[in-house]
Amino acid sequence: MNPTLADMLKQLRLSGLSQSLDVRLQEATSNRLTHAEFLELILQDELSVRHDRQVERHTRAASFREQKTLEDFDWDFNKGVKRKQVFDLAAGEFVRRHRDLLMVGPPGVGKSHLAQAIGRALIRMGFAVYYRSIFDAVRDFLHDEAFDGHDRVMAKYLRPDLLILDDMGMKHLPKKSGEFLFEIIMRRHEVKSTLMTSNRPLEDWGKLIGDVPAATAILDRFLQAAEVIEITGKSYRLRGGGRPEKEPPGPTAP
Repeated sequence: MNPTLADMLKQLRLSGLSQSLDVRLQEATSNRLTHAEFLELILQDELSVRHDRQVERHTRAASFREQKTLEDFDWDFNKGVKRKQVFDLAAGEFVRRHRDLLMVGPPGVGKSHLAQAIGRALIRMGFAVYYRSIFDAVRDFLHDEAFDGHDRVMAKYLRPDLLILDDMGMKHLPKKSGEFLFEIIMRRHEVKSTLMTSNRPLEDWGKLIGDVPAATAILDRFLQAAEVIEITGKSYRLRGGGRPEKEPPGPTAP
């Protein structure tokens, strides 16, 4: 590539095209591509690089606790997880329809893994996702309320196409938790999608939040447009490795 062309591509910020241009020129010559075919190839290269960068940027912004995917989930270990149902959710239709999702089940059955994996899949499809544990979400509001930052924090929770609130039931929440959670659920209701996970029965939410009326209001609003998935079965953590991932195949019999 001559320096003038390289400089022009840099000015136009066509780095994907720049990286592949020499190879594409050789390919065009070898395969006698038409001008239109050549142009289509180099534009596809540029779009691919831009998409990958966008996915990387949005994945960082999502603040996932772990980099989990559907591909590394061990579907054979716990038959209580319905693979087709999860992949249907990862296709994003519930987000397009502004529906909500609640995953309920005992600790260790893979709820957090699946929630984050669905989020990552949706990011690759162009959706904005934000992940927080319930406790961290409440702490965000309690911290910034002291500095008059409520509106700024709330905007961060209202903006994404999918908000994931993980780990309801891991610990009792501080005072005013019910108020913050209800405002999040109420303002996202039928406008954006929310995915929540819980390892405690819904009737226990009042105790966890410390506010039975607020818990009732949250569930009444949230469940109105939510799909509820109950996950039962064995705990991945008690298996020994603590990770719901595929295990390597055993030795082949002679």
